[in-house]
Amino acid sequence: MPGFRLSLGFTIFYLTLIVLIPLSAVFLKTFTLSWEGFWNAVTSARVLASYKLTFGASLLGAFINVIFGGIVAWVLVRYEFPGKRIIDALVDLPFALPTAVAGITLTALYSANGWFGRFLEGTLGFKVAFTPVGVVVALTFIGLPFVVRTVQPVLEDAERELEEAAASLGANALQTFTRVVFPTILPSLMTGFALAFARATGEYGSVIFIAGNMPMVSEITPLFIITKLEQYDYAGATAIAVVMLVVSFIMLLTINLLQAWARGKSGK
Repeated sequence: MPGFRLSLGFTIFYLTLIVLIPLSAVFLKTFTLSWEGFWNAVTSARVLASYKLTFGASLLGAFINVIFGGIVAWVLVRYEFPGKRIIDALVDLPFALPTAVAGITLTALYSANGWFGRFLEGTLGFKVAFTPVGVVVALTFIGLPFVVRTVQPVLEDAERELEEAAASLGANALQTFTRVVFPTILPSLMTGFALAFARATGEYGSVIFIAGNMPMVSEITPLFIITKLEQYDYAGATAIAVVMLVVSFIMLLTINLLQAWARGKSGK
């Protein structure tokens, strides 16, 4: 195509300026540590606990969003009801809402004297705010739009004739969904999962208020990085950031490979 070399050159230059140079700076700063210093920085008990909470809560939140975000997308595409446009607009609220505001709002709702927390903690004895459960709630909240907005256009473009053909051949509703609809939306569900997971691993503002930030219990890795920076331990902060970057990249690469496999299989 005409202009390919110019476009490719601009793309590489832009990605280098915006992505590669900042990431390279993180690695270069980490290399100022010795191997022993790096290992001690990224494997302390407190850091390992923050990894477990951050990645575990991110995976759980993304998985929850795949299920319920898929349901929301299905309802918005397949049904007409009063207030549909309002609900469709509310899906994008986590995009527009400042993360600190989201964190304060969720804390107010799920604290012991909040609307939801008063019932959950006072009646059921189930505490949400200032626990790892609160972290999952916050990460689920900010990740929902990624799943809905990736699945929704696929459902809108899906061929209804295939579902009608399956029904005419004797398939019930469950068989039609599992054998016709689900293979079609599976790649988009995996894309939404990857986006929600990636967004959740780096989330800070909406989590620090509801988490309680108790070491070894509800302290997320981004907060630990901020703590290191406040202590002027820049090499230690970048070392932890490198671990998060590598783990996130491996998981996203795995998800993308699975997504490509699912698309290839559905194409066949």
